[in-house]
Amino acid sequence: METLGHLMVGFGVAFQPLSLLMMVLGLLLGLAVGVLPGLGGTAGVALLLPLTVLVPPEVAIIFLAAIYWGALYGGVITSILFAIPGEPWSVALIFDGYPMAKQGKAGLALSAAFLASFVGIFVAAIFFVAAAMPLALFALKFGPPEMFAIMLLAFSTFVGLGTGHPAKTLISTAFGLLLTAVGLDLVTGQPRFTYGSIAWLSGYHFVPVTIGLFGIGEIMIDGEDRFNSEIKEVIHAKVGIQDMKDGVAAIWAFFPQTILAAVLGFFVGVLPGTGATPASFLGYGLAKQYSKNPERYGHGAIEGIIAPQAAANSAGTGSLLPMVSLGIPGSPTAAVLLAGLYMWGLWPGPRLFMEQPVFVWGMIASLFLSGAVCLVICMLGVPWLAAIMRVPWGLLTPTIVIACFIGSFVMRNIMFDVWCTLVFGVVGYIMKKLKYPLAPLAVALVLGDMTERFLRQSLIMGDGQWSVFFTRPISMWFMIIAMFLFAFPAIQAIKAKVKAGKASAA
Repeated sequence: METLGHLMVGFGVAFQPLSLLMMVLGLLLGLAVGVLPGLGGTAGVALLLPLTVLVPPEVAIIFLAAIYWGALYGGVITSILFAIPGEPWSVALIFDGYPMAKQGKAGLALSAAFLASFVGIFVAAIFFVAAAMPLALFALKFGPPEMFAIMLLAFSTFVGLGTGHPAKTLISTAFGLLLTAVGLDLVTGQPRFTYGSIAWLSGYHFVPVTIGLFGIGEIMIDGEDRFNSEIKEVIHAKVGIQDMKDGVAAIWAFFPQTILAAVLGFFVGVLPGTGATPASFLGYGLAKQYSKNPERYGHGAIEGIIAPQAAANSAGTGSLLPMVSLGIPGSPTAAVLLAGLYMWGLWPGPRLFMEQPVFVWGMIASLFLSGAVCLVICMLGVPWLAAIMRVPWGLLTPTIVIACFIGSFVMRNIMFDVWCTLVFGVVGYIMKKLKYPLAPLAVALVLGDMTERFLRQSLIMGDGQWSVFFTRPISMWFMIIAMFLFAFPAIQAIKAKVKAGKASAA
Protein backbone atom coordinates (compact mmCIF):
# COMPACT_ATOMS: atom_id res chain seq x y z
CA MET A 1 0.00 0.00 0.00
CA GLU A 2 2.90 2.34 0.71
CA THR A 3 4.20 1.82 -2.82
CA LEU A 4 0.74 2.52 -4.24
CA GLY A 5 0.59 5.75 -2.26
CA HIS A 6 3.98 6.82 -3.61
CA LEU A 7 2.81 5.97 -7.13
CA MET A 8 -0.26 8.15 -6.72
CA VAL A 9 2.01 11.02 -5.68
CA GLY A 10 4.01 10.33 -8.84
CA PHE A 11 0.92 10.50 -11.02
CA GLY A 12 0.11 13.83 -9.38
CA VAL A 13 3.46 15.11 -10.62
CA ALA A 14 3.13 13.54 -14.07
CA PHE A 15 -0.33 15.01 -14.64
CA GLN A 16 0.72 18.58 -13.86
CA PRO A 17 0.34 20.84 -16.95
CA LEU A 18 4.07 21.59 -17.25
CA SER A 19 4.95 17.90 -16.91
CA LEU A 20 2.41 16.92 -19.57
CA LEU A 21 3.63 19.66 -21.91
CA MET A 22 7.28 18.63 -21.55
CA MET A 23 6.34 14.98 -21.87
CA VAL A 24 4.56 15.51 -25.18
CA LEU A 25 7.42 17.73 -26.40
CA GLY A 26 9.96 15.09 -25.37
CA LEU A 27 8.00 12.32 -27.09
CA LEU A 28 7.78 14.30 -30.35
CA LEU A 29 11.50 15.09 -30.24
CA GLY A 30 12.26 11.46 -29.39
CA LEU A 31 10.15 10.23 -32.29
CA ALA A 32 12.02 12.58 -34.62
CA VAL A 33 15.34 11.35 -33.23
CA GLY A 34 14.24 7.73 -33.58
CA VAL A 35 13.15 8.26 -37.18
CA LEU A 36 16.40 9.89 -38.24
CA PRO A 37 19.22 7.42 -38.89
CA GLY A 38 22.49 8.72 -37.53
CA LEU A 39 21.09 10.44 -34.44
CA GLY A 40 20.20 7.92 -31.76
CA GLY A 41 18.25 8.26 -28.57
CA THR A 42 21.43 8.63 -26.51
CA ALA A 43 22.64 11.56 -28.60
CA GLY A 44 19.17 13.10 -28.53
CA VAL A 45 19.00 12.96 -24.73
CA ALA A 46 22.57 14.28 -24.40
CA LEU A 47 21.91 17.06 -26.89
CA LEU A 48 18.82 18.32 -25.06
CA LEU A 49 20.16 17.79 -21.54
CA PRO A 50 21.39 21.41 -21.14
CA LEU A 51 17.84 22.70 -21.74
CA THR A 52 16.59 20.95 -18.59
CA VAL A 53 18.13 23.58 -16.32
CA LEU A 54 15.10 25.72 -17.21
CA VAL A 55 12.58 23.40 -15.47
CA PRO A 56 12.38 21.64 -12.06
CA PRO A 57 14.25 18.30 -11.84
CA GLU A 58 11.05 16.22 -11.59
CA VAL A 59 9.86 17.75 -14.88
CA ALA A 60 13.32 17.52 -16.46
CA ILE A 61 13.59 13.75 -15.92
CA ILE A 62 10.10 13.25 -17.39
CA PHE A 63 11.18 15.29 -20.44
CA LEU A 64 14.40 13.32 -20.97
CA ALA A 65 12.73 9.97 -20.33
CA ALA A 66 10.02 10.90 -22.86
CA ILE A 67 12.72 11.51 -25.48
CA TYR A 68 13.99 8.01 -24.77
CA TRP A 69 10.53 6.43 -25.11
CA GLY A 70 9.91 8.43 -28.27
CA ALA A 71 13.18 7.18 -29.77
CA LEU A 72 12.21 3.60 -28.86
CA TYR A 73 8.95 4.03 -30.76
CA GLY A 74 10.40 6.11 -33.62
CA GLY A 75 12.85 3.53 -34.90
CA VAL A 76 9.88 1.32 -35.78
CA ILE A 77 8.70 3.54 -38.63
CA THR A 78 11.82 3.63 -40.78
CA SER A 79 12.61 -0.03 -40.15
CA ILE A 80 9.21 -1.19 -41.41
CA LEU A 81 8.62 1.36 -44.18
CA PHE A 82 12.14 1.85 -45.57
CA ALA A 83 14.16 -1.09 -44.18
CA ILE A 84 16.42 1.52 -42.58
CA PRO A 85 16.76 1.14 -38.80
CA GLY A 86 16.59 4.50 -37.08
CA GLU A 87 18.04 2.82 -33.98
CA PRO A 88 20.15 -0.33 -33.42
CA TRP A 89 17.32 -2.03 -31.51
CA SER A 90 15.05 -1.61 -34.56
CA VAL A 91 17.18 -3.81 -36.80
CA ALA A 92 15.27 -6.97 -35.80
CA LEU A 93 12.04 -5.37 -37.06
CA ILE A 94 13.34 -5.27 -40.63
CA PHE A 95 13.35 -9.06 -40.92
CA ASP A 96 9.56 -9.32 -40.99
CA GLY A 97 8.35 -5.72 -40.90
CA TYR A 98 9.70 -4.71 -44.30
CA PRO A 99 8.35 -7.84 -46.07
CA MET A 100 4.92 -7.06 -44.56
CA ALA A 101 5.15 -3.48 -45.84
CA LYS A 102 5.97 -4.75 -49.34
CA GLN A 103 2.95 -7.05 -49.13
CA GLY A 104 0.72 -4.00 -48.53
CA LYS A 105 0.41 -4.63 -44.77
CA ALA A 106 2.49 -1.68 -43.59
CA GLY A 107 -0.38 -0.28 -41.51
CA LEU A 108 -0.86 -3.59 -39.72
CA ALA A 109 2.89 -4.01 -39.14
CA LEU A 110 3.18 -0.51 -37.67
CA SER A 111 0.07 -0.95 -35.56
CA ALA A 112 1.29 -4.26 -34.11
CA ALA A 113 4.74 -2.81 -33.41
CA PHE A 114 3.35 0.25 -31.61
CA LEU A 115 0.98 -1.88 -29.53
CA ALA A 116 3.82 -4.27 -28.68
CA SER A 117 5.90 -1.25 -27.59
CA PHE A 118 3.13 -0.18 -25.26
CA VAL A 119 2.77 -3.67 -23.78
CA GLY A 120 6.54 -3.86 -23.29
CA ILE A 121 6.72 -0.53 -21.47
CA PHE A 122 3.62 -1.32 -19.39
CA VAL A 123 4.88 -4.73 -18.25
CA ALA A 124 8.33 -3.32 -17.49
CA ALA A 125 6.80 -0.43 -15.53
CA ILE A 126 4.92 -2.90 -13.31
CA PHE A 127 8.15 -4.80 -12.62
CA PHE A 128 9.88 -1.46 -12.06
CA VAL A 129 7.36 -0.44 -9.40
CA ALA A 130 7.56 -3.84 -7.69
CA ALA A 131 11.36 -4.02 -7.63
CA ALA A 132 12.50 -0.42 -7.20
CA MET A 133 11.73 0.05 -3.50
CA PRO A 134 13.00 -3.37 -2.26
CA LEU A 135 16.20 -2.93 -4.26
CA ALA A 136 16.70 0.58 -2.89
CA LEU A 137 16.13 -0.59 0.71
CA PHE A 138 18.59 -3.45 0.20
CA ALA A 139 21.12 -1.00 -1.20
CA LEU A 140 20.94 1.05 2.02
CA LYS A 141 23.13 -1.65 3.58
CA PHE A 142 25.92 -0.79 1.17
CA GLY A 143 29.09 0.98 2.29
CA PRO A 144 32.08 2.08 0.17
CA PRO A 145 33.41 -1.50 -0.34
CA GLU A 146 30.01 -2.70 -1.54
CA MET A 147 29.58 0.30 -3.82
CA PHE A 148 33.04 -0.20 -5.33
CA ALA A 149 32.20 -3.87 -5.91
CA ILE A 150 28.96 -2.79 -7.63
CA MET A 151 30.90 -0.41 -9.89
CA LEU A 152 33.35 -3.18 -10.74
CA LEU A 153 30.40 -5.46 -11.50
CA ALA A 154 28.99 -2.84 -13.87
CA PHE A 155 32.25 -2.71 -15.83
CA SER A 156 32.61 -6.51 -15.80
CA THR A 157 29.19 -7.03 -17.40
CA PHE A 158 30.38 -5.15 -20.47
CA VAL A 159 33.28 -7.60 -20.78
CA GLY A 160 31.53 -10.82 -19.78
CA LEU A 161 28.08 -10.27 -21.25
CA GLY A 162 28.76 -7.69 -23.96
CA THR A 163 28.62 -8.42 -27.66
CA GLY A 164 31.85 -6.64 -28.53
CA HIS A 165 35.41 -7.99 -28.43
CA PRO A 166 36.45 -8.28 -24.74
CA ALA A 167 39.86 -6.66 -25.28
CA LYS A 168 38.31 -3.71 -27.12
CA THR A 169 35.69 -3.36 -24.39
CA LEU A 170 38.44 -3.26 -21.76
CA ILE A 171 40.37 -0.64 -23.73
CA SER A 172 37.24 1.47 -24.15
CA THR A 173 36.49 1.25 -20.41
CA ALA A 174 40.08 2.10 -19.48
CA PHE A 175 40.01 5.08 -21.82
CA GLY A 176 36.86 6.39 -20.10
CA LEU A 177 38.39 5.92 -16.63
CA LEU A 178 41.56 7.68 -17.76
CA LEU A 179 39.53 10.67 -18.91
CA THR A 180 37.92 10.98 -15.47
CA ALA A 181 41.39 11.18 -13.91
CA VAL A 182 42.05 14.48 -15.71
CA GLY A 183 41.54 17.53 -13.49
CA LEU A 184 41.84 17.96 -9.74
CA ASP A 185 42.50 15.00 -7.45
CA LEU A 186 39.36 14.15 -5.48
CA VAL A 187 41.21 13.86 -2.15
CA THR A 188 44.35 15.99 -2.33
CA GLY A 189 43.08 18.66 -4.72
CA GLN A 190 46.30 18.43 -6.74
CA PRO A 191 46.13 18.79 -10.56
CA ARG A 192 46.41 15.53 -12.52
CA PHE A 193 47.21 15.18 -16.23
CA THR A 194 46.52 18.88 -16.84
CA TYR A 195 49.99 19.71 -18.24
CA GLY A 196 49.69 23.29 -17.01
CA SER A 197 46.42 23.97 -18.81
CA ILE A 198 43.83 25.98 -16.89
CA ALA A 199 40.98 24.59 -19.01
CA TRP A 200 41.92 21.01 -18.16
CA LEU A 201 41.68 21.68 -14.40
CA SER A 202 37.91 21.33 -14.61
CA GLY A 203 38.26 17.95 -16.31
CA TYR A 204 36.15 16.48 -19.09
CA HIS A 205 32.45 17.07 -18.65
CA PHE A 206 30.32 14.08 -19.54
CA VAL A 207 27.80 15.88 -21.76
CA PRO A 208 30.14 17.44 -24.39
CA VAL A 209 32.04 14.17 -24.66
CA THR A 210 28.82 12.18 -25.10
CA ILE A 211 27.43 14.60 -27.66
CA GLY A 212 30.67 14.22 -29.60
CA LEU A 213 30.83 10.42 -29.35
CA PHE A 214 27.20 9.64 -30.06
CA GLY A 215 26.09 12.77 -31.94
CA ILE A 216 28.90 14.07 -34.15
CA GLY A 217 30.42 10.60 -34.54
CA GLU A 218 27.12 9.07 -35.67
CA ILE A 219 26.50 11.93 -38.10
CA MET A 220 29.93 11.34 -39.66
CA ILE A 221 29.16 7.63 -40.01
CA ASP A 222 25.75 8.41 -41.47
CA GLY A 223 27.25 10.91 -43.89
CA GLU A 224 29.67 8.29 -45.12
CA ASP A 225 26.89 5.72 -45.51
CA ARG A 226 24.82 8.15 -47.58
CA PHE A 227 27.27 7.70 -50.41
CA ASN A 228 27.08 3.93 -50.20
CA SER A 229 23.35 3.31 -49.86
CA GLU A 230 20.06 4.80 -50.84
CA ILE A 231 16.40 4.17 -50.17
CA LYS A 232 15.48 1.71 -52.88
CA GLU A 233 11.75 1.65 -52.33
CA VAL A 234 9.54 4.08 -50.44
CA ILE A 235 6.30 2.71 -49.07
CA HIS A 236 3.71 5.23 -47.98
CA ALA A 237 1.50 4.13 -45.12
CA LYS A 238 -0.77 5.30 -42.38
CA VAL A 239 -2.46 3.42 -39.58
CA GLY A 240 -6.23 3.11 -40.05
CA ILE A 241 -8.96 1.93 -37.70
CA GLN A 242 -8.96 -1.55 -39.25
CA ASP A 243 -5.17 -1.76 -38.84
CA MET A 244 -5.56 -0.94 -35.17
CA LYS A 245 -8.22 -3.63 -34.76
CA ASP A 246 -6.05 -6.17 -36.57
CA GLY A 247 -3.05 -5.11 -34.50
CA VAL A 248 -4.94 -5.67 -31.24
CA ALA A 249 -6.09 -9.05 -32.54
CA ALA A 250 -2.48 -9.97 -33.40
CA ILE A 251 -1.26 -8.97 -29.96
CA TRP A 252 -4.04 -11.03 -28.39
CA ALA A 253 -3.28 -14.02 -30.61
CA PHE A 254 0.38 -13.93 -29.52
CA PHE A 255 -0.22 -12.60 -26.03
CA PRO A 256 1.89 -15.22 -24.15
CA GLN A 257 4.86 -14.61 -26.47
CA THR A 258 4.44 -10.85 -26.08
CA ILE A 259 4.40 -11.00 -22.27
CA LEU A 260 7.32 -13.44 -22.22
CA ALA A 261 9.36 -11.17 -24.48
CA ALA A 262 8.54 -8.16 -22.30
CA VAL A 263 9.53 -9.95 -19.08
CA LEU A 264 12.72 -11.25 -20.67
CA GLY A 265 13.51 -7.79 -22.03
CA PHE A 266 13.10 -6.22 -18.60
CA PHE A 267 15.66 -8.50 -16.98
CA VAL A 268 18.08 -8.07 -19.89
CA GLY A 269 17.70 -4.31 -19.59
CA VAL A 270 18.46 -4.34 -15.86
CA LEU A 271 21.91 -5.79 -16.54
CA PRO A 272 24.43 -2.96 -16.92
CA GLY A 273 25.80 -2.65 -20.42
CA THR A 274 23.04 -4.51 -22.22
CA GLY A 275 20.08 -2.28 -23.10
CA ALA A 276 17.42 -2.66 -25.76
CA THR A 277 19.48 -3.95 -28.71
CA PRO A 278 20.43 -7.43 -27.39
CA ALA A 279 16.95 -7.74 -25.86
CA SER A 280 15.30 -7.20 -29.24
CA PHE A 281 17.41 -9.88 -30.94
CA LEU A 282 16.88 -12.25 -28.00
CA GLY A 283 13.12 -11.70 -28.21
CA TYR A 284 13.14 -12.36 -31.95
CA GLY A 285 15.28 -15.47 -31.59
CA LEU A 286 13.15 -17.02 -28.84
CA ALA A 287 9.92 -16.25 -30.69
CA LYS A 288 11.25 -17.96 -33.81
CA GLN A 289 12.69 -20.92 -31.92
CA TYR A 290 9.43 -21.75 -30.15
CA SER A 291 7.11 -20.82 -33.02
CA LYS A 292 4.85 -23.46 -34.57
CA ASN A 293 5.63 -21.94 -37.97
CA PRO A 294 9.30 -20.88 -37.91
CA GLU A 295 9.43 -21.02 -41.72
CA ARG A 296 7.25 -17.88 -41.86
CA TYR A 297 9.92 -15.78 -40.16
CA GLY A 298 11.71 -13.51 -42.57
CA HIS A 299 8.74 -13.46 -44.92
CA GLY A 300 6.32 -11.24 -42.98
CA ALA A 301 5.46 -13.06 -39.73
CA ILE A 302 3.71 -10.54 -37.51
CA GLU A 303 4.95 -12.26 -34.34
CA GLY A 304 8.46 -11.51 -35.64
CA ILE A 305 7.61 -7.83 -35.12
CA ILE A 306 5.75 -8.11 -31.84
CA ALA A 307 8.33 -10.07 -29.83
CA PRO A 308 11.47 -7.97 -30.53
CA GLN A 309 9.63 -4.69 -30.11
CA ALA A 310 8.07 -5.70 -26.78
CA ALA A 311 11.47 -6.91 -25.56
CA ALA A 312 13.30 -3.76 -26.71
CA ASN A 313 10.93 -1.32 -25.05
CA SER A 314 10.80 -3.37 -21.88
CA ALA A 315 14.60 -3.45 -21.75
CA GLY A 316 14.75 0.32 -22.24
CA THR A 317 12.53 0.73 -19.19
CA GLY A 318 14.43 -1.86 -17.17
CA SER A 319 17.75 -0.11 -17.83
CA LEU A 320 16.56 2.78 -15.65
CA LEU A 321 16.04 0.61 -12.56
CA PRO A 322 19.72 0.17 -11.55
CA MET A 323 20.34 3.82 -12.42
CA VAL A 324 17.75 5.07 -9.93
CA SER A 325 18.20 2.41 -7.24
CA LEU A 326 21.97 1.90 -7.29
CA GLY A 327 23.35 4.77 -9.35
CA ILE A 328 24.48 2.40 -12.11
CA PRO A 329 23.21 3.02 -15.65
CA GLY A 330 21.90 0.00 -17.51
CA SER A 331 22.46 1.51 -20.96
CA PRO A 332 24.28 4.46 -22.60
CA THR A 333 21.05 6.48 -22.56
CA ALA A 334 20.60 5.73 -18.88
CA ALA A 335 24.18 6.94 -18.38
CA VAL A 336 23.25 10.30 -19.90
CA LEU A 337 20.17 10.46 -17.68
CA LEU A 338 22.44 9.71 -14.72
CA ALA A 339 24.63 12.65 -15.71
CA GLY A 340 21.47 14.76 -15.69
CA LEU A 341 20.79 13.77 -12.07
CA TYR A 342 24.25 14.99 -11.06
CA MET A 343 23.71 18.20 -13.02
CA TRP A 344 20.48 18.86 -11.10
CA GLY A 345 22.23 18.28 -7.78
CA LEU A 346 20.65 14.87 -7.10
CA TRP A 347 22.56 11.83 -5.86
CA PRO A 348 21.21 8.61 -7.39
CA GLY A 349 20.94 5.57 -5.19
CA PRO A 350 18.82 4.29 -2.35
CA ARG A 351 18.65 7.59 -0.49
CA LEU A 352 17.09 9.23 -3.55
CA PHE A 353 13.86 7.36 -2.74
CA MET A 354 13.80 8.80 0.78
CA GLU A 355 15.06 12.30 0.07
CA GLN A 356 13.42 12.96 -3.34
CA PRO A 357 10.25 10.82 -3.49
CA VAL A 358 8.45 13.31 -5.73
CA PHE A 359 11.28 13.14 -8.27
CA VAL A 360 11.57 9.32 -8.26
CA TRP A 361 7.87 8.47 -8.28
CA GLY A 362 7.08 11.21 -10.77
CA MET A 363 9.50 9.56 -13.17
CA ILE A 364 8.08 6.09 -12.48
CA ALA A 365 4.49 7.30 -13.04
CA SER A 366 5.57 8.91 -16.30
CA LEU A 367 6.58 5.44 -17.57
CA PHE A 368 2.92 4.45 -17.72
CA LEU A 369 1.74 7.79 -19.05
CA SER A 370 4.47 8.23 -21.70
CA GLY A 371 3.83 4.79 -23.15
CA ALA A 372 0.11 5.51 -23.60
CA VAL A 373 0.58 9.05 -24.98
CA CYS A 374 3.29 7.92 -27.40
CA LEU A 375 1.06 5.10 -28.65
CA VAL A 376 -1.67 7.63 -29.56
CA ILE A 377 0.81 10.01 -31.22
CA CYS A 378 2.31 7.19 -33.28
CA MET A 379 -1.05 5.84 -34.39
CA LEU A 380 -2.11 9.26 -35.63
CA GLY A 381 1.16 10.68 -36.86
CA VAL A 382 2.87 7.99 -38.96
CA PRO A 383 2.65 9.89 -42.30
CA TRP A 384 4.15 13.05 -40.79
CA LEU A 385 6.85 11.17 -38.90
CA ALA A 386 7.83 9.27 -42.06
CA ALA A 387 8.01 12.61 -43.91
CA ILE A 388 10.99 13.60 -41.73
CA MET A 389 13.01 11.16 -43.81
CA ARG A 390 12.39 13.36 -46.85
CA VAL A 391 13.94 16.51 -45.34
CA PRO A 392 17.13 17.13 -47.36
CA TRP A 393 20.12 15.68 -45.54
CA GLY A 394 22.17 18.73 -46.45
CA LEU A 395 19.71 20.93 -44.57
CA LEU A 396 19.05 18.71 -41.59
CA THR A 397 22.61 17.70 -40.70
CA PRO A 398 24.15 21.19 -40.36
CA THR A 399 21.24 22.14 -38.09
CA ILE A 400 21.91 19.16 -35.85
CA VAL A 401 25.66 19.82 -35.77
CA ILE A 402 25.12 23.46 -34.76
CA ALA A 403 22.69 22.32 -32.05
CA CYS A 404 25.34 19.86 -30.80
CA PHE A 405 27.92 22.64 -30.38
CA ILE A 406 25.44 25.00 -28.73
CA GLY A 407 24.38 22.23 -26.35
CA SER A 408 28.01 21.60 -25.42
CA PHE A 409 28.81 25.27 -24.86
CA VAL A 410 25.87 26.12 -22.60
CA MET A 411 26.81 23.44 -20.06
CA ARG A 412 29.69 25.49 -18.60
CA ASN A 413 29.98 28.42 -21.04
CA ILE A 414 33.56 27.53 -22.00
CA MET A 415 34.96 26.90 -25.49
CA PHE A 416 36.92 23.94 -24.14
CA ASP A 417 33.70 21.90 -24.15
CA VAL A 418 33.01 22.80 -27.80
CA TRP A 419 36.47 21.58 -28.78
CA CYS A 420 35.83 18.43 -26.71
CA THR A 421 32.68 17.75 -28.71
CA LEU A 422 34.54 18.15 -31.99
CA VAL A 423 37.52 16.03 -30.94
CA PHE A 424 35.40 13.26 -29.42
CA GLY A 425 33.19 13.29 -32.49
CA VAL A 426 36.26 12.24 -34.47
CA VAL A 427 37.21 9.79 -31.72
CA GLY A 428 33.70 8.29 -31.81
CA TYR A 429 33.88 7.95 -35.59
CA ILE A 430 37.25 6.18 -35.44
CA MET A 431 36.12 3.89 -32.61
CA LYS A 432 33.01 2.86 -34.51
CA LYS A 433 34.98 2.20 -37.66
CA LEU A 434 37.40 0.04 -35.66
CA LYS A 435 34.45 -1.63 -33.86
CA TYR A 436 35.36 -0.38 -30.38
CA PRO A 437 32.18 -0.14 -28.25
CA LEU A 438 31.26 3.37 -27.13
CA ALA A 439 28.94 2.38 -24.30
CA PRO A 440 31.72 1.21 -21.89
CA LEU A 441 33.56 4.48 -22.47
CA ALA A 442 30.45 6.54 -21.71
CA VAL A 443 29.60 4.55 -18.60
CA ALA A 444 33.21 4.69 -17.35
CA LEU A 445 33.17 8.44 -17.84
CA VAL A 446 30.06 8.75 -15.67
CA LEU A 447 31.09 6.26 -12.99
CA GLY A 448 34.85 6.96 -12.98
CA ASP A 449 34.89 9.58 -10.22
CA MET A 450 32.56 7.55 -8.00
CA THR A 451 34.59 4.39 -8.56
CA GLU A 452 37.79 6.14 -7.53
CA ARG A 453 36.16 7.71 -4.49
CA PHE A 454 34.66 4.41 -3.28
CA LEU A 455 37.98 2.63 -3.86
CA ARG A 456 39.95 5.15 -1.83
CA GLN A 457 37.35 5.27 0.95
CA SER A 458 37.37 1.47 1.11
CA LEU A 459 41.14 1.29 1.31
CA ILE A 460 41.15 3.91 4.07
CA MET A 461 38.56 1.80 5.96
CA GLY A 462 40.74 -1.29 5.54
CA ASP A 463 44.05 0.42 6.43
CA GLY A 464 45.21 -0.02 2.85
CA GLN A 465 44.38 -3.75 2.75
CA TRP A 466 42.51 -5.09 -0.31
CA SER A 467 41.03 -7.77 1.92
CA VAL A 468 38.38 -5.24 2.96
CA PHE A 469 36.47 -6.22 -0.19
CA PHE A 470 36.44 -9.92 0.78
CA THR A 471 35.68 -9.71 4.50
CA ARG A 472 32.21 -8.21 4.03
CA PRO A 473 29.66 -10.73 2.63
CA ILE A 474 27.88 -8.47 0.11
CA SER A 475 31.01 -6.94 -1.38
CA MET A 476 32.71 -10.36 -1.43
CA TRP A 477 29.98 -11.90 -3.60
CA PHE A 478 29.86 -8.92 -5.93
CA MET A 479 33.65 -9.06 -6.29
CA ILE A 480 33.59 -12.79 -7.03
CA ILE A 481 30.86 -12.35 -9.68
CA ALA A 482 32.72 -9.39 -11.20
CA MET A 483 35.99 -11.31 -11.41
CA PHE A 484 34.18 -14.27 -12.95
CA LEU A 485 32.64 -12.01 -15.62
CA PHE A 486 36.02 -10.47 -16.38
CA ALA A 487 37.46 -13.97 -16.81
CA PHE A 488 34.42 -15.35 -18.66
CA PRO A 489 35.66 -14.62 -22.24
CA ALA A 490 38.99 -16.30 -21.44
CA ILE A 491 37.19 -19.32 -19.95
CA GLN A 492 35.06 -19.61 -23.08
CA ALA A 493 38.12 -19.35 -25.32
CA ILE A 494 39.92 -22.09 -23.35
CA LYS A 495 36.86 -24.36 -23.48
CA ALA A 496 36.55 -23.83 -27.23
CA LYS A 497 40.24 -24.61 -27.71
CA VAL A 498 40.00 -27.80 -25.64
CA LYS A 499 36.88 -28.85 -27.55
CA ALA A 500 38.58 -28.20 -30.87
CA GLY A 501 41.62 -30.17 -29.72
CA LYS A 502 39.46 -33.15 -28.78
CA ALA A 503 37.61 -32.99 -32.09
CA SER A 504 40.85 -32.94 -34.10
CA ALA A 505 42.26 -35.82 -32.02
CA ALA A 506 39.15 -37.90 -32.69
